[in-house]
Amino acid sequence: MHDILKTLRKLVIIAAVGILAGCSEYQKVLKSTNLEYKLKKAIEYYEDEKYNKAYPLFDELLTLYRGTPKAQDVYYYYAYTNYHIGDYILAAYHFKNFYKTFPGYAKAEEAAFMVGYCYNLESPPYSLDQSYTYKAINELQLFVNTHPESEKLSECNKLISELRAKLEKKSFEKAKLYYETEYYMSAVVAFNNTLNDFPDTEFREEALFLRLQSAYKLADNSIEGKKLQRFIEAQTAYFDFVETYPESPKNEKANEIYGEIQGIIKQLRNKQLEDDGSQEEQSS
Repeated sequence: MHDILKTLRKLVIIAAVGILAGCSEYQKVLKSTNLEYKLKKAIEYYEDEKYNKAYPLFDELLTLYRGTPKAQDVYYYYAYTNYHIGDYILAAYHFKNFYKTFPGYAKAEEAAFMVGYCYNLESPPYSLDQSYTYKAINELQLFVNTHPESEKLSECNKLISELRAKLEKKSFEKAKLYYETEYYMSAVVAFNNTLNDFPDTEFREEALFLRLQSAYKLADNSIEGKKLQRFIEAQTAYFDFVETYPESPKNEKANEIYGEIQGIIKQLRNKQLEDDGSQEEQSS
């Protein structure tokens, strides 16, 4: 037992010495005024995936090499160092600034792609704010438009489809939440937005059906003066659903709703005719 503890103690001491030596070497690099040496060490740290050590060096060298032929290499490494340490927003900013500053550089196309890719990595689950999802789509689409011959096109299109699917689900779930919480007017508007913004959505059948139900319940809960017009709008929502999905298993329920809509519209029109007749009698 004593020998084991002694061995462990030796290993701890060796590790501590190694750490101190490493820190000592790193401090030497940080304090060095030799730019070539500092750049060489920064690249070594980067290639060894010691990005936290590489970052301060590239950050300093970015200023020191500004206006020189090596500035573009330093900036390229700096942008990627931000990416590797997980600061995707800052990385996107620097990748974009990089390809605008050095459009003729061999890695400019790669940097342009990385802008959208970094925003894609920042895109959160559909239930959260989708600002970075929109940024990712815009930047990736810009890349597709400006680099039509790039080998990255298929990857861009795949990412754009995945991001749009997230927006599509958020749009549908938002509309569905309005329906479930009985905000029927907001639900109708939101389902219309989903159907207009994403005409090929996988949720199209359910969206059309829930829009019908929302429109019907909105009409049913409306004040008397708005009922007729809103039931007519609900009737239109019914026609949109059954014409688009004539074989849907939801048609039985849709037809039941439609029967109620027709009966109510008939009653309201009859009442309207009676009221008009009464007004004519009073005026005469």
